[in-house]
Amino acid sequence: MQRKQIIPAILLAVVIFLLFPGCKEETSPRPRGYFRIDTPEKHYQTFDTSSCPFTFRYPEYSAIEKAASHPDKPCWFNLSTQQLNAKIHMSYTPVNNNVADLIEDSRTLAYKHAIKAEAIQERRFVNPDANVYALKYELKGNTASSVQFFITDSTKHFVRGALYFRAQPNKDSLAPLIRFFDADIDTLIESFKWR
Repeated sequence: MQRKQIIPAILLAVVIFLLFPGCKEETSPRPRGYFRIDTPEKHYQTFDTSSCPFTFRYPEYSAIEKAASHPDKPCWFNLSTQQLNAKIHMSYTPVNNNVADLIEDSRTLAYKHAIKAEAIQERRFVNPDANVYALKYELKGNTASSVQFFITDSTKHFVRGALYFRAQPNKDSLAPLIRFFDADIDTLIESFKWR
């Protein structure tokens, strides 16, 4: 008789176990995360060479590299930050009554990224005391270049720059680095002076 009592008790326990799975919170998969990137402290030094008609402040963690594609142009160089796989390409062109063409070329190069960009924001910098006029393009989205800019005095000198990462464009994973270098580019532009 005991055996007859055990079987219904086991069946009752199984039914209760199946009907009441427990008080669990609903779970959802974790969102995809990215590695934390440690950035160096910001300290600046002055770019000042007699071969270029300008000076500016740039980060100590960046090194000046000659542009391999233009070894004959001393004012074409990269501000390279190896530890973060980033480069700011810089090029200098003297103005010969063609400042409008140079500005349009810079605009065209920035807006070539419009296919991939979610938005392009323009920010102007004006320092009439130093005769420095600049325009920075901030490209939002998965673009090859996140920030591009030009600096001119509108009569003699024109400098163009662009930030690139040696990585596949991914706005989410690169966002902290873009913000980090954006501040460096602002410092570069705001400290820029012609000789």
